[in-house]
Amino acid sequence: MSGSEAQHCSFVLLAEFDIDRGAQLTYQFPQPLGTDEGLLANLMLPDGAEKQLEDWTIFFLNQTPFNTIAPVLALDGASKEDDVPELLYVLNLVRTKHDKTVRRGAVVKAMAICTRHPFIQIFKPVLLLALDDYFSAPSQDCLARLFDAINSMDLSPAPLLTRSEKLIMRTSERKDVFAEKFSPHSSAESSSHLSRPKSAHRPTASGGSHTSFDEGIIMRTKDRADGRNSEASNKTPVQGHPVNGQHSPSDSSFSLGGSAVWVGDESGLMEHAVPPAGAPSHVGSNGNGVGAGANRGRRSTDASSTSSHGPVSRPMNPGSSDPHLRAGMVKDTHFFQTTIDYKGHQLPIKMPLSTFPEEVGDYSLIQLIQTFSNPVANITGPLHPHLHTNGSHTHPIILLFNALVTGKRIIFLGHNRPAGQVSSYVLSACALGSGCGTVLQGFIDRAFPYANLTNREEWESIPAYIAGVTNPIFESGGSWDLLCDVGSGRMVVSKDIHISHPPSGVAAGAPPLIIRTGTLKAEASIGSEDDIGRVPGRDRDQRSDFTAKADNADNMFIEDIITAINYHFGESLVRARFTEYVQRFVRLASRYEEDVLGTTTIGFPSATFIEGPGDHSHLGSGIVFLDEAAGSRELAANASRIEGWRRTATYHGYQEQFKRSLSVNAIQGFDVVHQLWRLRHVKNMQDAEVELIMRTFVETVQAYDQVVELLALLPPHSGGLLPLSFGLFHQQEVVRDLTVDLFTQLRQFPVGVQFLQALNHFQRYAYVRQAHARESRGAKDVPQGHLVPPPATYSRTPSSRSDLNLGAG
Repeated sequence: MSGSEAQHCSFVLLAEFDIDRGAQLTYQFPQPLGTDEGLLANLMLPDGAEKQLEDWTIFFLNQTPFNTIAPVLALDGASKEDDVPELLYVLNLVRTKHDKTVRRGAVVKAMAICTRHPFIQIFKPVLLLALDDYFSAPSQDCLARLFDAINSMDLSPAPLLTRSEKLIMRTSERKDVFAEKFSPHSSAESSSHLSRPKSAHRPTASGGSHTSFDEGIIMRTKDRADGRNSEASNKTPVQGHPVNGQHSPSDSSFSLGGSAVWVGDESGLMEHAVPPAGAPSHVGSNGNGVGAGANRGRRSTDASSTSSHGPVSRPMNPGSSDPHLRAGMVKDTHFFQTTIDYKGHQLPIKMPLSTFPEEVGDYSLIQLIQTFSNPVANITGPLHPHLHTNGSHTHPIILLFNALVTGKRIIFLGHNRPAGQVSSYVLSACALGSGCGTVLQGFIDRAFPYANLTNREEWESIPAYIAGVTNPIFESGGSWDLLCDVGSGRMVVSKDIHISHPPSGVAAGAPPLIIRTGTLKAEASIGSEDDIGRVPGRDRDQRSDFTAKADNADNMFIEDIITAINYHFGESLVRARFTEYVQRFVRLASRYEEDVLGTTTIGFPSATFIEGPGDHSHLGSGIVFLDEAAGSRELAANASRIEGWRRTATYHGYQEQFKRSLSVNAIQGFDVVHQLWRLRHVKNMQDAEVELIMRTFVETVQAYDQVVELLALLPPHSGGLLPLSFGLFHQQEVVRDLTVDLFTQLRQFPVGVQFLQALNHFQRYAYVRQAHARESRGAKDVPQGHLVPPPATYSRTPSSRSDLNLGAG
């Protein structure tokens, strides 16, 4: 890695508007970029900039040959012709100051920084100060100070999260999630935020920390002194000391790896409740509202107090309003907090830790949805099977998603609007199509958040571009497939859409969809993986492809999202729901490939559970439908947009991504998503299938990276550990024991503790009671204080099992 590549800021640019010569690039620091200066100047000084006192714009470099930089001191990856240069994100601030002493009465200047970090919003405060300085004393020294200040920012102690850790963090509202990674021990290990290998972040098992248990005692004593838990607390013994000579789980504390869960009185736990992370029952992804109360705050909770922190035996920070925080901890582990020293000013910086490359800047899906959620009458133009999956009733947001994944040319037009506002819609659209950066890739590479007439021929020649413009001349140009007007909320489909993109697949007379028989078993269930995308059946002729259904599931999905927004649920929930939507679309496309082509390269093959003698049973895999008929209808309804997606570069990128995941995923050998959906939705599962699912989880989810990979598929808004907790109440003892084993293995790690703490009182009590009973049975044959591993027929447990405190002495 070269020195330039390791820098947070690669270049600083300064552009000014000259009344005679137009937009001019005045300075490039530390060296010229080696690309067209007129192009850079016009991107930094957008059309109508003089009408705005201040505007933020974003554009990218190194996307295509026309905007690829070629500095004299070439950066790694840009100096070799065969290499693809790394994308540079440019954050630009343009400001207009009125001055009667100059011609036209105003001075317009813009300053920009080029960085490889997609979270460019963190640099806004220092860029504001730097441009102020330049207005006061124009010189290249201002650019040099900004360049040095940004590159002196220390991100080396910041934890580098894996993909699964990011997925957990972005859906968790706890402000102490992965707090152990902020410990001095973790900081000392971290040598480089940009180059540290993933394997370097493997925390030790938490076990049953005596220090953590003492903290629970401290809090319980405080509650007793305050008179809040007097009766129940007086009956609750210290761990290992029975009441009346008997061990009872209702009368004992159960330490969840650093947090005492007081069984028998939860008044203290519930006192500091926080709102659930999920939507209301009619908004939740599983449709029945389960888990809506699974994220209550707990007073005696500190999952982050692990052995990696060292001894900590102090009560919670009394000055904090967050029940999860303790003295000396960071305020919110979703961010790494550092500073930029600019001319003696210490500017606080909060770097988000769960950002993916397809997420640039501080985008807003809520803003995008609210702008384009007007009546569908605002959609004009011909119907196309790739776009109109519900005919004339296709919701604008669904139409936009279809255009994104099927590779259409999209323009966001904002006439008389700030260029920065238009840019934000482009970035939001990229997040929408990619599943917030977590599922699909390639949208940012063909995105032009701000584009203009200067380079029109170049960016319009890019297939499937996504561009933001402010000049209305582009609407009449006609070199687009979908135009989105951010001012009026209307969408226009090009009149030449059928010429540019002929319908393909089933709608175009391709071989008829092969319907597999005997593969899917009809089952009574409360839902399925595809409830959010089920579309009633339709005929194969093109006219029926545009049959509008009032109860279309895509439209109902959008209505649920709008309801959640109206109830003031935040951006994180909306992003999580769209991530699930894109994940479901990909799994549906995988099944479509199987039925049409006989095989799939983007997912697990579809199969049902097969019970066999001994160890010859096989778990199911692939997408889950309500029944075979519902699956056939949905596949036929979505065939056109799936066929459109299969012709794009995004599809081929996902092929490689899935192939790679088969070898690098921590959990290997079976379809985890399939098993979780079976547990969550199917009512009448065979006992043998439930047992095999739980046994497989126990045997394969033991190491830290395996635990976080599983928990990443159990977000709080979907109930968290709810589908697994059903095993605690199964009629067969072997299933209950396997569930206890699995939860105990999760409990070895702080993040697993936090998920266990999110269980409701009834579920948590069931776990405590059964774990206590398991230990009591095993303690009869071994010295006091030791645990007996469960029989080999139940599970294979980690060697650190003996370190766990389950409540018996």
